[in-house]
Amino acid sequence: MVVRTTAAHCRNASDPSAHGYRCCWVILRSTWHNALMARRSQLIPWRTAGRVSEDQTSADDVVREIGWVFNNATGDSLDLEEFTGTGDQEIFAYLTAFDLLSPDIASQTLVEIGSGIGRMTAGFSKAFGHVIACDLDAAFLERCRQTVAKLGVVSRLRTVHVADGRTLAVADGEADIAFSYITLQHCDHDDALSLVAEAARVTKPGGHVALNFRTWTGIDVLLWPLGKLMRLAWRVPTFGPWLAKRRFASRLGWQANRLSPDQVARHLDTLPEKFAHRVIYHSPDRALAQRSDAELRTFEGVNPSHWWLVAERL
Repeated sequence: MVVRTTAAHCRNASDPSAHGYRCCWVILRSTWHNALMARRSQLIPWRTAGRVSEDQTSADDVVREIGWVFNNATGDSLDLEEFTGTGDQEIFAYLTAFDLLSPDIASQTLVEIGSGIGRMTAGFSKAFGHVIACDLDAAFLERCRQTVAKLGVVSRLRTVHVADGRTLAVADGEADIAFSYITLQHCDHDDALSLVAEAARVTKPGGHVALNFRTWTGIDVLLWPLGKLMRLAWRVPTFGPWLAKRRFASRLGWQANRLSPDQVARHLDTLPEKFAHRVIYHSPDRALAQRSDAELRTFEGVNPSHWWLVAERL
């Protein structure tokens, strides 16, 4: 959602009053936000999907119309319950595999980085005492709340707009678990690492981060340059937004970074927050070299091009 403010709305902006300063700040913040987002071409499919979602009358229609952006099929037979059902299955598969199903889960707080319209958020809200859903698209967050109201426990939900794409308006140490799945790969390299730092910051001592990353594979020799070309094509007026709604184009262009375990480990070492135990989960079909800073475990639910960091904060 973009704030549009004109000079007419701020006729008192030159007046040294609280209203004038506040109005100037709205204009500056909106201008800065629009310029910042414009440089992130990999976010065009998400912004396009957000606008499309605002035109739909029901959550079922949202799922049917913007399935391309969630790596999901589109079609008249899809509905919200089916969509979130896949999220429910994955939630407990991952939490079980990562040893994060605590006996006191019902009193814990989970921060979800990249909630979308709530595919996993609804399930999280049924399991955790509090869920803080974060996303860069305000329209998605509105739909996320509707999803949780229908299929989860909305009284446990709080939404946070990640307006700058890299910081979370969440208090230090508020979360028992900071969780992100298939989100960080869509961010700029620096933004992704900033969100890793934010995940560490908002997690309380004794809590855990569970973060999903995409790393380099052999096919990236082709996918990486093609992805860059696709993101350039998305900038073409009229044609770009149309292309961004095509599933193949979104899948090719929206993966804006690759982060290896070494890169993330080096970044973690620079943070003020420290971790007692780090575990890297990877696919059984992909071998990783043994590490001195993390335990390696395999899980069949991990795509060979992905890996997870699960770490306990000191």
